[in-house]
Amino acid sequence: MSTAPPLVEMTGVTKRYGGVLACDGVDLTIRAGEVHALLGENGAGKSTLMKVLSGDVVDHSGSISIEGRPVQFGKPADAQHAGIAMIHQELDLVPGLSVAENLYLGRELRNRFGVVDRRKMASRTRELLRRTGIDLDPLRPVGELRIGEQQLVTIARALSLDAKVLIMDEPTSALSSTEVERLFAVITELRRGGTGIVYISHRMDEIGQVADRATVLRNGRKAAEFDARKLTAEQAAEAMVGRSVQTMFRAERGAVGDELLTVSGFAVRPRRPRVGRREPDGIDLTVRSGEIVGLCGLLGSGRTELLESLFGAGSSGTWEGEVSLGGHPVRPRGPHRALRAGIAFVPEDRRSSGLVLDHSVLANTVLSVLDRLGVAGLVRRRAEVSATERSVQQLKVKLGRILDPVGTLSGGNQQKVVFGRMLLTEPRLLLLDDPTRGVDIGAKSEIYQLLGEIAGRGIGVLLASSELPELVGVCHRVVVLRAGRSVAEFDTTEVGEAELLAAAMGESVAAGGSGPVVGTGRQSTGGGAR
Repeated sequence: MSTAPPLVEMTGVTKRYGGVLACDGVDLTIRAGEVHALLGENGAGKSTLMKVLSGDVVDHSGSISIEGRPVQFGKPADAQHAGIAMIHQELDLVPGLSVAENLYLGRELRNRFGVVDRRKMASRTRELLRRTGIDLDPLRPVGELRIGEQQLVTIARALSLDAKVLIMDEPTSALSSTEVERLFAVITELRRGGTGIVYISHRMDEIGQVADRATVLRNGRKAAEFDARKLTAEQAAEAMVGRSVQTMFRAERGAVGDELLTVSGFAVRPRRPRVGRREPDGIDLTVRSGEIVGLCGLLGSGRTELLESLFGAGSSGTWEGEVSLGGHPVRPRGPHRALRAGIAFVPEDRRSSGLVLDHSVLANTVLSVLDRLGVAGLVRRRAEVSATERSVQQLKVKLGRILDPVGTLSGGNQQKVVFGRMLLTEPRLLLLDDPTRGVDIGAKSEIYQLLGEIAGRGIGVLLASSELPELVGVCHRVVVLRAGRSVAEFDTTEVGEAELLAAAMGESVAAGGSGPVVGTGRQSTGGGAR
């Protein structure tokens, strides 16, 4: 463990939002060259504490010292000037601006005549992107990038600040396994240079790999501090939620029924191809009633595009191949028709695609079932309230009132609201795109239990996930996608994470032990997008 003197010392930090005590006398030290993990359930106070350190929250009590000198921030720029940079969990990029313009927004590089030097900005951006292990055109609009690529851009932007302290809030939530490895290499480089890093994550496997110390917050207070290298998931969970959380990556797997979803030779030929999208280009898979089938693939494999297409929210164009639900051909022409057909979808980006943030929890929960809650076209308020309260109780959503704006909830509780809304539609097939992204350990365990209950009711589940332990622990089978094509299928009782990753990367699976049970050797024959 690092013995370097404190780079940052926070003492007795307290912050109240109305009647809610978000931080209650929290102490935290960050040492130079150290990765300090910050753990806790959604709403435990992690983000608030870091917003205090980054200057986003200024009206608080308690003190902050940097290298022994007391500081007081009045705005984020003050914190940046003091050497504090933060990578937020929710992306804060401007879609219409280029990658380079986003990296230097508000601090543009200028030549000796005071004119913005776009060539110099592009050159430096290219170098910063290279450090994060991604090859992107600095002049490309950010709005054309995938979520994972945008996440890497925010990391590159933070690197451009040459900060003494770098706060990373769920930096890997949208990254593939390969991109996570590249990020860890960047973190190692920063540590060697003496940068102190605060690492907020719900992924316990990452904490053990990258962190030195781990502080756990619970209900706004510091609950425990651990040597991160020796910390187990069970110890962290108990400190975070105050109880033991068993079988973290397990959903109860019951017997499966008849074939529900059949996808054969499925491809989408869009009328107007969009840069950065990987449309389905030869997908074969099945989902049975009561079965949870996983979708595994690296960034750009086409997982999200497949789910969007099946929900009627993908690119418009020509469909090839066959898609049937319950033995009947299906092609939803829009989400509304998909819901009527019994197909529900929880998207990857809840804030932009799943929620209306300034509307209430109630309004967001019943949004997809308003036609079922009324008589003669008039929605019954009592029915709305009843449906919302049932959903909130079932999913254990933490909130003040159901009339509060959903944007005031923590990320994990926002995700639960999206999940609950889709379940109210009583689907036959549930499509999930990284549903536990940014969700804490306790909430993950609850979602996995819920998935088991959903499958037990005979609902088929198609689950895309960037977490290999989740795929192996939750799913009956996993289909691997690469370049928009299905290339292998595994029975999770006979396979491990290494085999899934190897198949996703296009490497051969080692002989002996577990291996693919379907699609062995079925590889993509065309690497590029069409």
